[in-house]
Amino acid sequence: MEFIIILVVLTLIYIFLKIVFSVKIKKLKQFEKDEYLDKVVSKYPENTQICEEILKKVKNNTVKIEEDPNANTTLYLVMSNKIFIANLNKSYTRIQTIAHECLHSIQDKKILWSNFLFSNIYLIYFIIIAILGILKILPYKMLFLAIFLVLGLVYYSIRTYLENDAMIKARFLAKEYMEEKGISSKDEIESLVKKYDELNDIGIKFTNFKFFEGIIIKAVILSFIFMIF
Repeated sequence: MEFIIILVVLTLIYIFLKIVFSVKIKKLKQFEKDEYLDKVVSKYPENTQICEEILKKVKNNTVKIEEDPNANTTLYLVMSNKIFIANLNKSYTRIQTIAHECLHSIQDKKILWSNFLFSNIYLIYFIIIAILGILKILPYKMLFLAIFLVLGLVYYSIRTYLENDAMIKARFLAKEYMEEKGISSKDEIESLVKKYDELNDIGIKFTNFKFFEGIIIKAVILSFIFMIF
């Protein structure tokens, strides 16, 4: 009975947050293409050069850079201290996206490593208790579910801090970079920054919701497993 109550509560929380954050993937996809802004940003150097220049600007010369035109995700990995740049050449968002990853590279290393370690512990813990639950050899199921939720909240706190910090600052760093390069006019830069602001407003909400959604979905899966087996 207690797991049914948990499922109901988790479902209500999920619906509530989805309504509050107005999360719609269609809104984000509307920002994928802008012919005018794409043309403006096409005048800037290649992605690797932009990344090198922004890293120099934030006084970080130790990061390695690797560009993969076949990749879909641009990210910074603290393990290898490397920024992986995806296929961004045709997107006006590429300057802000690269700035975002450069900002990750200068974030507090303790927090970055904590995120790496804790996200793996959190995922491994989920897999282990799910398997033990299916095998019917997990005692005190409610206790293990409660521990999972606590781990999830810690993971959420660390991860969202890192992402929100980078997303908020990337807009300003990208603007400074464009102003210093002197390639675009003031009006063009303002148009880009305005678009970045609109994108970030939706993106921050979406990112925060997706991280929390992942925790809720895993908790629902565990509740079903513990209830059935």
